[in-house]
Amino acid sequence: MIGSTIGTITAARVAGGGRRLLPTDGPVDVFLADGVIVDIAPAGILSPRGEILRADGAWLIPGLWDHHVHVVQWALAAQREPLGHAHSAAHAARLMADAVDQADGRRVGTGFRDALWADVPTLDVLDAATGDIPTYLINADVHSVWLNTAALRREGHEPDGIGILREGPAFEISRRLNDVDAGVGDALVARMARHAAARGVVGLVDLDMAWNESAWERRLNGGFDALRVEFGIYPEYLDRAIAEGLRTGDPARGAASDLARVGSLKVITDGSLGTRTAACSHAYPGDPHNHGVLAVDPGALSELMTAATGAGLSCAIHAIGDIANSNALDAFTLTGAVGTIEHAQLVAHVDIPRFARLGVGASVQPEHAVDDRDLTDSIWAQQTGQPYPLRALADTGANLLFGSDAPVSPLDPWAAMAAAIFRTRDGRPAWRPEQRVDPATALAASTHGGSTAAALVEPGALADLALCERDPTTASEPELRAMTVIATLVAGRLTFGR
Repeated sequence: MIGSTIGTITAARVAGGGRRLLPTDGPVDVFLADGVIVDIAPAGILSPRGEILRADGAWLIPGLWDHHVHVVQWALAAQREPLGHAHSAAHAARLMADAVDQADGRRVGTGFRDALWADVPTLDVLDAATGDIPTYLINADVHSVWLNTAALRREGHEPDGIGILREGPAFEISRRLNDVDAGVGDALVARMARHAAARGVVGLVDLDMAWNESAWERRLNGGFDALRVEFGIYPEYLDRAIAEGLRTGDPARGAASDLARVGSLKVITDGSLGTRTAACSHAYPGDPHNHGVLAVDPGALSELMTAATGAGLSCAIHAIGDIANSNALDAFTLTGAVGTIEHAQLVAHVDIPRFARLGVGASVQPEHAVDDRDLTDSIWAQQTGQPYPLRALADTGANLLFGSDAPVSPLDPWAAMAAAIFRTRDGRPAWRPEQRVDPATALAASTHGGSTAAALVEPGALADLALCERDPTTASEPELRAMTVIATLVAGRLTFGR
């Protein structure tokens, strides 16, 4: 049945956007044609048309989006040694000693979080465990990589006794590790997309550090049809994008379908919390001269955004610390650019209302708040900005767009919604519960338009839909995380079904 075009969804209950517009609170039949919803009627009133998807009282919602994914890196994570449970540098090194060698002779692990380890990563610790096999450990936030001597030399770096590369050099290592054979990578991306569709996902924003148009042209021409994609453009490719006339919203050129479209200019302006490089107004504990890293100064950022805006490209600006967020908002003000700030993890109180005033979307990852709660309470304890200000942003009218930053967090919009609504996981008390958002806002933020422009289940809307077991607006935190998706449709075509 996968790939079938559905004509009628029978006996569905609607949750989220569009529910208030329905003529009944009971089950409805939803009629689809040419990729859109054409009619909705009380169940059994009208005769079904075309192929039927029987909801049997399940809940119909707008299809879900993940607004921040590094697609290839997330797809490759399945082949890498998971390190999220490593409780020390020595433990992480031992895990890599037993890791499987990849086809090219390297060992790659991912997901370690060293900021609260009692010991410090060193070259001696890693070399003792891994010997002459080139070994790479990627931080959970992807902003640093710990390499052994063999890996450093393979990548052209002289050993320094520590082996940790941060920011730009770390990103370059990730680019090299992600540069796999296209056939292998595309097969893993297709697998990732099937898993996403099984969670109700109909689209994602791909922010891989590459020239993404050609990759998506190749995938679509090879039969990829599981998701919609909007792909980012990094500053090193901006001149090429402008010269070739790429504009936000245009379909990927030469592709077999319009499922992949040009997205935004992506600029990384500062570091991260876990690597202690997010640009902040106050210093990091024990390091009075460390206020983080500004990778792009305000003048250069405004120049990039001006060029992008003039060429018809929106902007997606990575800003985690409060100084970086202030700079990004200033640049949106100066340039008149449209787009998003990615992450917005620590925001000065005075800056929170500026998102809505400027029309800048807050592309945020609610699971990061749960992942980083202990780091935030420790490393950012002296900061005066508001950490993970979901409710504060929503209350001022900002458009929230939820994502995962996969592989930093798993690509699962139900986890993002659970974190945003309940601010907890694993039975712990809610963290900063005043920043919870209501279920309707969380569901809307997980659709293409975001919390202030949510996708709706209504006639004329795209038939990008998901059918799920429970009403997500009343589900508990464990129920949201374990949500069973029954079917997912993109333009009325079944991309997942049980």
